[in-house]
Amino acid sequence: MKLIIENGTIVNENRTFKGSIVIDNGHISEVVEDSVSPRSNCDERIDATGCFVLPGVIDSHVHFREPGLTEKADIESESRAAAFGGVTSFFDMPNTVPQTTSLEALHDKFERGRKSSHVNYSFFFGATNDNVDVFPQLDRQRIPGIKLFMGSSTGNMLVDKYGSLLKIFESAAQLGLPIMAHCEDTEIINRNMALMKKEYGDDPDVMLHPLIRSEEACYESSALATGLARTYGTRLHVAHVSTAKELELFEPSASVLPSITAEATVAHLLFSNKDYATKGALIKCNPAIKSENDRDALRQALAEGRITTIGTDHAPHLLQQKQGGCAKAVSGMPMIQFSLPTMLELTDEGVLSLERMVELMCHHPAVLFGVRERGFIRKGYKADLAIVSSGEPWTLTEDKIQSKCKWSPLLGHSFRWRVRQTVCNGRIIYNDGIFDNDYRGEEVAFR
Repeated sequence: MKLIIENGTIVNENRTFKGSIVIDNGHISEVVEDSVSPRSNCDERIDATGCFVLPGVIDSHVHFREPGLTEKADIESESRAAAFGGVTSFFDMPNTVPQTTSLEALHDKFERGRKSSHVNYSFFFGATNDNVDVFPQLDRQRIPGIKLFMGSSTGNMLVDKYGSLLKIFESAAQLGLPIMAHCEDTEIINRNMALMKKEYGDDPDVMLHPLIRSEEACYESSALATGLARTYGTRLHVAHVSTAKELELFEPSASVLPSITAEATVAHLLFSNKDYATKGALIKCNPAIKSENDRDALRQALAEGRITTIGTDHAPHLLQQKQGGCAKAVSGMPMIQFSLPTMLELTDEGVLSLERMVELMCHHPAVLFGVRERGFIRKGYKADLAIVSSGEPWTLTEDKIQSKCKWSPLLGHSFRWRVRQTVCNGRIIYNDGIFDNDYRGEEVAFR
């Protein structure tokens, strides 16, 4: 099948230009840098006049809940939400039931992705206190890396033995596998929770969440992780950095990515502790959303290069599970469908440029994890694309939510940007509200 996307404004590799893209058999065969449409015959055309054509978003941090937690979400429903949001590839986390900490569980997830995912997929392998011996058996061309929980969170995958941490960082370095680490100090969190419960009762108000999962808890753990990575030469990506203080641990980078990098999530870039007053536990996540100063520092770090990728930490729960305070309400929120429109709004506000946003959401995830032939608009690459436009405001209502949980902390928000089309491997899977439910994505290849 041959598809031509014409008359659009292409944003790619720090450039914005008028042009057209020719797609043949799932790959980009030509990028034409002018306003003249290619004359070659094709099976289908998309007129992208007035729209921006971006590489498809690679969300390297999601929790799709399958297997074992499918009352909340599953690969089919959340990959559909991804497609509606211009996300063409995702990397899923290992805290499912069973946990993805064995070869058998990992192979099972790949089979589930093959059968159910509407977009491209891969899965992190989870580290435990005692499974480092499995690392050499992992296929480095099939997985993005190792997920390490250095703080207790949903799924109870905490690695808390110092000797185990040493082995994990050393083995990952030897194998050339990146580590993505959730960094929070559990001892500090537990101490803070005990103090809050003593003063405020068994379920302290959610506004106290950033004092329990505190700046100190985040910084101490991130400092430990970055120190170990420097000792062993490990490729480390610290997930969902949430504090200004942690940013001191990362070097700014304008071009070549350093070996120790950081992720910011859409939630930590969008919300601050003031939003607990209206959003309550809907925005409770681990690590906690913190002060306006922390949020603004993260935003500044997008442009200066201390933040390397933007992910969602997409983590659906049933709405009734989000009721309560710091102890009772579960942590996590669904964000994948609206991450791209939300970040595009931050470009309107001058927080970062459109070109930089594409680097953080498309180019850098591909480079950091060694994704093959995706993340860029280049001849010979897989045709994963998102076509977006602005100027026609729309309001998020429940009927527009594709995630299985059917709620969002953004419910009622009026967006200025919308995803018009999502192209995955040269196939139009989402087209102005029309979804190709039969299409299945491909397994992402690495290195």
